[in-house]
Amino acid sequence: MTKIGLVAEGGGMKCAYGAGVLDSFLDHGITFDYYIGVSAGAANIASFLGGQRDRNRRYYVEHISDPLYFGLRAYAKTRNMFNLQHIYGDMTNEGGVDPLDFDTFSAAPGEYEVCAADALTGRPAYFPKESMRRNDYRHIMASCALPALCRPIFIGGRPYFDGGTVDAAPTKRAMERGCDKLVVILSKPRAFVKQPEGHRRLYAFLCRKYPEIVKALDRRHLMYRECQEHFFGLEREGRAFLYTLESDLKMSTYTMDAQVNQRLYDLGFSDAERRLPELLEFLGK
Repeated sequence: MTKIGLVAEGGGMKCAYGAGVLDSFLDHGITFDYYIGVSAGAANIASFLGGQRDRNRRYYVEHISDPLYFGLRAYAKTRNMFNLQHIYGDMTNEGGVDPLDFDTFSAAPGEYEVCAADALTGRPAYFPKESMRRNDYRHIMASCALPALCRPIFIGGRPYFDGGTVDAAPTKRAMERGCDKLVVILSKPRAFVKQPEGHRRLYAFLCRKYPEIVKALDRRHLMYRECQEHFFGLEREGRAFLYTLESDLKMSTYTMDAQVNQRLYDLGFSDAERRLPELLEFLGK
């Protein structure tokens, strides 16, 4: 039996594109045997597994008006530009403004992993769905904790940062877990070329307690190219189906413009609808 996986790249607000793709999948009852996400991609998959159509879109378009979501006010209160405890705690927990359906999420068939960066080793860490608990989404917080802009998230007494620092699109991990084919949702255009990180002195200073993370940031552009080589190679072999922007919208990872984010969501949804016959053929359905 063919094992098919879904990989969702991170990318902050650019992951509104993937939210649109996933809502199309929900509309058509498309599921997978294995799921892995990074940063906002991991959060997108959580809502998908919770069966919560439109929930991801609301987090990119409607909830960004919350003053504690992102920005200087959030940073002053928590030392996080993205207030992860608010987004994936106050808002996501039961009783929050837009909670995750944990019962549906936890009962959903298929494996699910969240990728984070171990702050002490600079290596990827992969957390399974079974490690998550109701009203405790630290694994997703960890996967979203951007070095220098967010404090690390501690799990089991160990600090973690954004998984995109060390494994931006974990297609290799998915294949190691036994997948034969992959559907990969990217947040960047096909022709994207990752450049070396800017402001090295600043991030080296802010992350000085975690030298392995500084090293990972130094080589992040090389890591991303390695990821691209892998998933584009799988695509050439007919083993990967990629969703990616046709052109760059010139938006930031931190864009807090509801209209821009809505447009990106709409692009993802329309791309998925347009390519549905092609996807079904790839899936063998």
